[in-house]
Amino acid sequence: LVCAECFCEGGEDRRIPLLRDVFDAFPNTPVNIDIKVNNDTLIKKVSELVVKYDREHLTVWGNASNQIVKKCYKENPRIPVLFSFPRVLQLLGLFYTGLLPFVPLKEQFLEIPMPSIITKLKDPDRLTRSQRFITWLADTLLMRKALFQHLTARGIQVYIWVLNDEDDFQRAFDLGATGVMTDFPTRLKDFMDKNGMSKLQ
Repeated sequence: LVCAECFCEGGEDRRIPLLRDVFDAFPNTPVNIDIKVNNDTLIKKVSELVVKYDREHLTVWGNASNQIVKKCYKENPRIPVLFSFPRVLQLLGLFYTGLLPFVPLKEQFLEIPMPSIITKLKDPDRLTRSQRFITWLADTLLMRKALFQHLTARGIQVYIWVLNDEDDFQRAFDLGATGVMTDFPTRLKDFMDKNGMSKLQ
């Protein structure tokens, strides 16, 4: 999104937008940036664009890789970072040992999947016993209201993905999630309107 323009067959209307195009088109919209490649130049260029457009308060960046998140934070600690996968595991360890309240956290966003949705994406009858157990265990460990409440009290936002039906929307908000990520934003908006939620979190 930052470097050269890219065109797909089919015409101008299918051009992949540059990051600056997104910032120009949506100046007041929060943007989540996943740095897919461990590249120092890419990280620096993204940071420069965020600063140029005065979006440090509207942008979160990072990756599942802890190495990339560390580089992002080092490049510009004013842009909030999300928990990498290793840090999510560490977070759970601190939570279940009772040490979490005593440990400082640099991350400001927790973005995690709801493991139970795998049974909706894949035929449950085709899951092996071990797959069902792992799904249940991951869901039990991750989807904890006390964890989300603790993080929220510390100013850390919690987002759960990728949820596409009302039961999962309801469960996420009941658990205390700040918001959800979905493939069907209109469906989510209708759900929130119906339940008296004034705006998307």
